[in-house]
Amino acid sequence: MIKFKTNRRQFITGAASLLAAPAILRTTRAYAQAPSLKIGHVSPRTGPLAGFAEADDYILEAIAKKFSAGIENNGKAWTIEIISKDSQSNPNRAAEVASELILSDEVDIIVAASTPDTVNPVSDQAELNDVPCITTDCPWQPYFFGRGGNPAEGFQNTYHFFWGLEDVIGAFLAMWDKSGVTKKVGGLFPNDADGNAWGDAELGLPKPLAAAGFTLTDPGRYQPMTDDFSNQIAAFKEAGCEIVTGNMIPPDFGTFWSQAAQQGFAPKIVTIGKALLFPSVIQGLGERGIGLSSEVWWSPSHPFSSSLTGASAADLAGGYTEATGRPWTQPIGFKHALFEVVADVVGRCEDLEDPAAIIAAIAGTNVNTIVGPVNWANGPVRNVTKTPLVAGQWQKEGEGIDLKIVTNSTAPEIPVTGELLLLG
Repeated sequence: MIKFKTNRRQFITGAASLLAAPAILRTTRAYAQAPSLKIGHVSPRTGPLAGFAEADDYILEAIAKKFSAGIENNGKAWTIEIISKDSQSNPNRAAEVASELILSDEVDIIVAASTPDTVNPVSDQAELNDVPCITTDCPWQPYFFGRGGNPAEGFQNTYHFFWGLEDVIGAFLAMWDKSGVTKKVGGLFPNDADGNAWGDAELGLPKPLAAAGFTLTDPGRYQPMTDDFSNQIAAFKEAGCEIVTGNMIPPDFGTFWSQAAQQGFAPKIVTIGKALLFPSVIQGLGERGIGLSSEVWWSPSHPFSSSLTGASAADLAGGYTEATGRPWTQPIGFKHALFEVVADVVGRCEDLEDPAAIIAAIAGTNVNTIVGPVNWANGPVRNVTKTPLVAGQWQKEGEGIDLKIVTNSTAPEIPVTGELLLLG
């Protein structure tokens, strides 16, 4: 059986409603007949990164239902209790709630997703306290090197699955190469873990762009939530940039894109990581949202199925839309895949009462998930395994919009669903 709760107080005060829900555990950990396992979950439910957690309730309720009969391990059905807490899109808060989950709630495994602002502080707390940890939804370089990772040593307790900067660069270059536009690129990189990784002279975009014949204009790091991009816009105009790229939170991109229009800057391609992932952001931009492009980690067109439910990517996306009335979003697949990996680890672990055995089971994972294969034996460094990535563009679809996959050279198993169209 499974119990899903946001925090202890909400569980106590909402006990009656929880007991009425068919997918929720009807007994507490203290009275359960079966052995039990606690899973801590950290996600940015509120704040500027809340779009990444939009599907949390849907995924967690579905996982609760799937886990309601327990997970079998060594002939016993283990009760799974999920305790989810909000990072509020703040790294300090993410570390705080991770510490609460580890020290107060005494979780056996902790999971987290959604950018380095959530993933890194949670992983650091898990590493510090010797708690098994699984994370996703953050390029592997800011996750690994942003935490001071040494490729020769890796980490002891923390494991991550997602794509890397080399994949997003490859996908972006493949998309831009066939566009025919001038190879002059303006870079927008915030002074945060993502922005510093993307703009890093050695590990980020500058070297591969130069190698591919692109000239990058980087005016330097801007502070997140800035209200003035005039300097960046002026630099891009002076350099003749026809492409703009970078990694931004949605409010920052909205400010930049509005000021670009006011100041007469009209690039032909705008490819921005993070900010342009969500339909709600594109809808909020109105007509100026059509034609913007970004990386595509997951979509209904991805040819993968859940190891937990057998549902296809299209099934999961369609189920979310049917249940909520909202369009699918890319994090749905990775939030689901987190618990696919958890279930696989719990089922294989030799001794669920021994954290070292849980960590060994995580390291030995080889499972095909709804976002693709997850196998930490594949690298590229210890504690990291990669998932496929393509690039797409927001285009009109009937009376609405759709994210079309416009290049798949970096992951040919994922089908192309549209052709790149220039802005303007």
